[in-house]
Amino acid sequence: MKLPDRVRIVEVGPRDGLQNEKGEVPTAVKLELIERLADAGLQAVEATAFVSPKWIPQMADHTEVLERIRRKPGVSYPVLTPNLKGFEAARAAGATEVAVFGAASEAFSKKNINCSISESLDRFRPVVENALKEKIKVRGYLSCVVGCPYEGDVQPQKVAQVAAALYDMGCYEVSLGDTIGVGTPGKTQAMIEACMKRIPATKLAGHYHDTYGQALANIYASMELGVATFDSSVSGLGGCPYAKGASGNVATEDVVYMLHGLGIKTGIDLDKVVDTGIWISSVLKRDPGSKAGKAIAAKKAKAA
Repeated sequence: MKLPDRVRIVEVGPRDGLQNEKGEVPTAVKLELIERLADAGLQAVEATAFVSPKWIPQMADHTEVLERIRRKPGVSYPVLTPNLKGFEAARAAGATEVAVFGAASEAFSKKNINCSISESLDRFRPVVENALKEKIKVRGYLSCVVGCPYEGDVQPQKVAQVAAALYDMGCYEVSLGDTIGVGTPGKTQAMIEACMKRIPATKLAGHYHDTYGQALANIYASMELGVATFDSSVSGLGGCPYAKGASGNVATEDVVYMLHGLGIKTGIDLDKVVDTGIWISSVLKRDPGSKAGKAIAAKKAKAA
């Protein structure tokens, strides 16, 4: 199968990566992280989430973050808006792209957003309708597309059904999330093939957690089917709450290193992303979560 010539990376570190941090991350740090990533060539940097501070206190400064970003031409700064109240607040703060977040598993939907899949879709429709009226783009996220921590395996047909509902209501793209990182290339391709019967591959994205070390393999397997957009997080920020001590989001540095090695264009300056990963890891007082990032940083240090 021919791989895509170019791949779009959606950087989720500032939102998905930071939202589970136990210690408070200052607004100034979030702003610098977002701006560094945009300066490194990432054309989509997920900035924050307009959610209740009661549930996700780390995102309590969402309005200030979105209003204060030094916006770079050609870069989108999507924000998560799970309901109409969140959308209205995001719109008032200057959002030009928002995202809704559903699940392919009933149990996960009830645990994560406190409603059934059907109820969640009903909640998203007014968000999408209002956004499109305001000419604000909407992206759809779908979690637990391969496995669920409560239900186990998730059937590809179920994923395709919910993904199609998001696409049909007006989401320009549906990001397929292997939330607990249990996917393998074969399972990932079976899931994507089911979705492709309802949605073009060009309107699908992959969001693969690296809990079992399969994320890069799953990205490659997805590219074989024509998917050319992937979510990743600088330095692998964002743990996996269902597997204690396990890694979560695949590291942007690792994805870009693999893509560049395949001759696939990304428009991203890998050295700048590596420097950003080292910097944010230092600020958060943790080891960098990217293997490529650590190797490149060590090589540069040795050469200095």
